[in-house]
Amino acid sequence: MAAAIMGKILFIEDEAALAEIVKENLDASGFEVYHAATLSKAAILLRQHQPDIIIADVMLPDGDGFEWIAALRKTDQSTPVIFLTARSQTADVLKGFDTGGNDYLKKPFSIAELIVRVNELLKRENKSRPAQTEIFTWAIGQYSFLYPAGELQSGNEKLLLTSREADLLQLLLLHRNQQVSRNDILNRLWDNTDYFSGRSLDVFISKLRRYLEKDSSVKIINIRGVGYKLVY
Repeated sequence: MAAAIMGKILFIEDEAALAEIVKENLDASGFEVYHAATLSKAAILLRQHQPDIIIADVMLPDGDGFEWIAALRKTDQSTPVIFLTARSQTADVLKGFDTGGNDYLKKPFSIAELIVRVNELLKRENKSRPAQTEIFTWAIGQYSFLYPAGELQSGNEKLLLTSREADLLQLLLLHRNQQVSRNDILNRLWDNTDYFSGRSLDVFISKLRRYLEKDSSVKIINIRGVGYKLVY
């Protein structure tokens, strides 16, 4: 009997030797892997196979992986993305999260760690949302927010949040006018309290503030040394 497929992966990497090793290990772990050495090929595979997760290098022959994922996020907010790159400066890591990445692994890396991170992201994506029939509507000042659909609307303007943005806003709404600790948020949504997860949280808080800035009565307040409080 054939082994069950654990998930479909779009793997974008132009280093042939590295790509072969990673693909072999992911295949052996039960994943269905579609490899692209260029972004143009990745776009074709994305349409053909609708992967469950994307693993992307940043410096590619025909473009920048950050920019490609940022463009993808305009139409696809839910597919998890892991950036896999030699660009390891803090600014690069933060840019990866800001453009829509869910995780960031620096080269050289452990194949075992990559597989663990892939599994964790897939597990989190599968369990993070209730059934689509369970839609919760929140009134946030002049905004309305549908969860888990992730739709944030003000007048005729509608914004579709990524799954993590929606989960973070929902968590703050559940504790409206109450402080929520950083560690609680990180443990619930990132399953990790390390430095880079914390910086990723900062990026997502900044994004939510921008989305809600049209209504001055809605604020996400930083409680220094503790966490955040959503007030309106």
